[in-house]
Amino acid sequence: MMTSLWRQHVLPFSLLVGLLAAATLAGDYLLHRLNLVWVGRYMGIPGTILIIGSLVYSLRKRKFITTGNAKSLLTLHEIGTWLGSLMVLIHAGIHFNAILPWLATVAMGVNVISGMVGKLLLDRSRRHLQGQRDSFQLRGLSRPEAEQAVFWDAVAVDAMTLWRKVHIPIFIVFATLALGHIISIFLFWGWI
Repeated sequence: MMTSLWRQHVLPFSLLVGLLAAATLAGDYLLHRLNLVWVGRYMGIPGTILIIGSLVYSLRKRKFITTGNAKSLLTLHEIGTWLGSLMVLIHAGIHFNAILPWLATVAMGVNVISGMVGKLLLDRSRRHLQGQRDSFQLRGLSRPEAEQAVFWDAVAVDAMTLWRKVHIPIFIVFATLALGHIISIFLFWGWI
């Protein structure tokens, strides 16, 4: 029996998003429990640096830079943005002090999830769908019969291809809001 698209691809994605949420809650809880809330206040800085550093992959992909192995840079992009986002989420904690940081946090969360959709789901789902088609044809089904058998999985994969139209604009919104938050911190803390 074939493994469903849900069990093989959507569930691992959901677990990774859940792990990010659980790690965020655990990190924030530990900082509060250990009276180290001040550490969380500064975790946004290394988190932001990791996220900015991970953009080297995007620059390489769009040929703004030519050095570096694209596959290695993609791995660093994925790890850097995940860890950086975790730090920023712990930094945000459960504090509702101002709207701008929360808008930036929500935009970052949407951007992280859209990036994970692209990485974890889209490529794997396409391979899974093609494997199902091939398997049905090997069993003697005609191409139209195989297409009908995988119709709902194909619809799901088609819907996931829209992630690229969301990922970059949401990143721009996130970057703008984060920059506004950073500038406001510099102003209110008297750093500039």
